[in-house]
Amino acid sequence: MAAGELGNVGAYYFRFLPQKTFQSLSSQEITSRLRQWSMLGRIKAQAFGFDQTFQAYRKDDFVMAFFKDPNVIPNLKLLSDSSGQWITLGTEVKKIEAINVPCTQLSMSFFHRLYDEDIVRDNGHIVKCLDSFCDPFLISDELRRVLLVEDSEKYEVFSQPDREEFLFCLFKHLCLGGALCQYEDVINPYLETTKLIYKDLVSVRKNPQTKKIQITSFVFKVSAYDSAGMCYPSTKTHEQTFSYFIVDPIKRHLHVLYHCYGVGDMS
Repeated sequence: MAAGELGNVGAYYFRFLPQKTFQSLSSQEITSRLRQWSMLGRIKAQAFGFDQTFQAYRKDDFVMAFFKDPNVIPNLKLLSDSSGQWITLGTEVKKIEAINVPCTQLSMSFFHRLYDEDIVRDNGHIVKCLDSFCDPFLISDELRRVLLVEDSEKYEVFSQPDREEFLFCLFKHLCLGGALCQYEDVINPYLETTKLIYKDLVSVRKNPQTKKIQITSFVFKVSAYDSAGMCYPSTKTHEQTFSYFIVDPIKRHLHVLYHCYGVGDMS
């Protein structure tokens, strides 16, 4: 890396912020929902600080510096494929991938179309449908159909750009859950949990000129590779295994939202 040859000009240094808690993942109500969705004990948010101005076009350097940082290596948590325990990354990252995730939505009205299109009834009940499989997910209602089945008649309700939005991704992840997910009959727990986690992770500010609220965070979906292949967020790929890096360039904070698909805590 060229920066290394220049004595690390503009290199990023990180610090772990263990005192930062994420209420949206730890409150009693959310915990019991995550248990029902088979995600409890497999989803985690962590916070880190960094010392340089964040520049989005240098995101790959930023993420690579993160995985190499001596304050990150002993603190960044992931789930072990073999033991199912939380571990740290015991391997040297050789390559990273950081995909831009658009993050522009400021309102949950983004999901009102679920009601308009009879995917959800006015009383909040999710409309059921005949069971089908979209491997590995069982589809037994119109909500999972609109999320997963590309040739279903209502798939177009959310455009491709809509589906790329961080708010949509978060909602979809919660709806699909873990390996022994018990699905909700009503939409509200999904919407409410999505909103709380989103607000906890994403930073906003009032634009001084326009006085409008705007999102200041950058979001990336991140994976890392060692000499053997993918090592983070897991060695196995799954639609429900992910790590999102949410960068606040003003506070210079990085929030990591991590989940590894599997059987969540039952007790």
